[in-house]
Amino acid sequence: MAGDGERQMLFDIRGRRKNVVRVVYAVLALLMGGSLFLTVGPFSLGELFNTGGTSEASEVFEEQVERIEGRLAKNPKDEALLLALTRAQISAGNSKLEPSTESEAPQPVSAEARDDYDQALVSWNRYLKQAGDEPNPTAAQLVATTFFSVAEAGATSLFDIESNVETAATAQRIAAGEVPSVGSLSTLAIYEYFDGNFAAGDKAAKQAAALVPKAEAKNVEKQLAEYRKRAKRFDKQSAKFAKAQRAASGGGQALQSPSLGGLGPGALGQ
Repeated sequence: MAGDGERQMLFDIRGRRKNVVRVVYAVLALLMGGSLFLTVGPFSLGELFNTGGTSEASEVFEEQVERIEGRLAKNPKDEALLLALTRAQISAGNSKLEPSTESEAPQPVSAEARDDYDQALVSWNRYLKQAGDEPNPTAAQLVATTFFSVAEAGATSLFDIESNVETAATAQRIAAGEVPSVGSLSTLAIYEYFDGNFAAGDKAAKQAAALVPKAEAKNVEKQLAEYRKRAKRFDKQSAKFAKAQRAASGGGQALQSPSLGGLGPGALGQ
């Protein structure tokens, strides 16, 4: 068994119990707990998952979504309505999350919440087509954070994880491009790293460090360098898992999707 400093997850190939594929799943590194943002920006990934809602709140947001959809049916290209729908659908998803404390990992995202987030992404993409070159940076930040957090706790497969991280990175480019700050650029660097875009991540990291005094810049560079290392491990282990999955499929055996449940901020120390 792995010790506290080494979290491992098992993936069983059905029908071949003796040949268990053992993978150190580096998505642990995604569980950042907002440590960087607490020092260089006002934003914390934990915010989405520490504010679990109630059934009453869920009903309110679902009704709001229905009202906006009704208005959009009459004017499907209305930018303001598409943006409002995106926010409402994200809020509906957030209201269905189980609350967690800052010391706990985000609770698994329910199928109902994932459905809300999926719908929000569709609405966001519709909005981007209408917004053209001037998308709302605040909304882009919300979308980025939401889908990076869903990658942490709500994905049901490696493909889902990578897809959600890609969505987060794409949206964060908009946010950082419109409002470049230490926080937005640092966030962009992290998302780019986990999306496998290391050159783009390095560029964003340098831009972030350039916005603060030299003494503080060293601290920012150090933290982002650590996230870069974790992203490298994530990239390596994702490739390892994907290879094992292909081998299992090729042999007529199914490899179970990875579960991110039960992983806490303590994994950051790895």
